[in-house]
Amino acid sequence: MVIWVNEQLDPGGLVHACLATCDEEVARQCHANFETNLTPEQRANGWQARLRPVESWEQVPVTALKLS
Repeated sequence: MVIWVNEQLDPGGLVHACLATCDEEVARQCHANFETNLTPEQRANGWQARLRPVESWEQVPVTALKLS
């Protein structure tokens, strides 16, 4: 099983938004939304949107909204 984790991180690496789902299509749509919602100023300051696969729910950050 692959779980897709979407994270929006500030320049210090702190997670400000996190969604997790097993549906890759939904994960990619969420990632595109996270990317779109970053302002040019946030990007210039080092904010980033990250999509990464994990193998278990234990690897998903505690703060994640889990979509099924």
